[in-house]
Amino acid sequence: MNYLIAVNKQNPLPPDWGRQIRTIHFTNCVGDDVEVEEKAYKAYLKLKEKLEDEGIFVDLDSALRSISAQQKIVDDFTQKYGNDYTAKTVARPGYSEHHTGLALDLVLIVDGKIIYENEDLVRYPEIWKRIHELITEYGFILRYPNGKEHITGYAYEPWHIRYLDDVDIARRIMTEGVTLEEYLGLVKDSDPKIDYGDSKLYTKQQIYEAIVRVKCQLAFWKGVELQSIRYAGDGCLNEENLKWLNSISKGKKYSGIIELLCDFHTSAEDCGTLEADHEYKDHQWWLACEKDGDFDIVTFGY
Repeated sequence: MNYLIAVNKQNPLPPDWGRQIRTIHFTNCVGDDVEVEEKAYKAYLKLKEKLEDEGIFVDLDSALRSISAQQKIVDDFTQKYGNDYTAKTVARPGYSEHHTGLALDLVLIVDGKIIYENEDLVRYPEIWKRIHELITEYGFILRYPNGKEHITGYAYEPWHIRYLDDVDIARRIMTEGVTLEEYLGLVKDSDPKIDYGDSKLYTKQQIYEAIVRVKCQLAFWKGVELQSIRYAGDGCLNEENLKWLNSISKGKKYSGIIELLCDFHTSAEDCGTLEADHEYKDHQWWLACEKDGDFDIVTFGY
């Protein structure tokens, strides 16, 4: 079986995949049944043992998911966090790497407490750093690294590791700082320039979150090589733009606006509604937020 299979926002799970894999079931620390590909599970147990030797305790939150289970996660996240957050963190059913059984989501156990919510897991960067330093020795990689959202289509997920069944390839991917897509040659190596500008309205973190949302959306656009993305300045926040964005929203009452501009090049192949082999400059993205809320992509284009 192909342990290097790439399932992402553009590549669905092959229809015959279920006949190729062998899985095992086990019960995790909260009593949930977890199903995982056989060799990936054996490698995980060795990783887990090594981590425990260093005083780091983990368990599996999830591995293989059915189409219906993935749909439920999409529905739950959409209701709790909204469409944009869901798009950058949860795959569409049929396009989730979890369907392979090779993707493992870890939870931490710190001082006897199980840490499983995304917003809580990211509060332990030093623990994740050490975990990521060790995973290649057991054939795993960090699947969604920070800064690669325009390629993977997902925000940084320190808990999501992927089994490749090849220590040398895993070590090379992590050492070179590339994604599985780049290693397989599915996309060109891209290191876009990011410009946060000098805003008096928003923090760098807020602008960063907006940029991540746009980068995740761009991963849907086949053949696009992102060159740069930048904050357009505070001048976009005015009554006219607020009135316009609220008029095209679905009942939202926006009070904040971020305009981003990006440059990208399309491939020579079919690019859908985009012109093939074309340089796009200053492509606009309009994001808006309600008071104390997250920024949503409302519209984009020229």
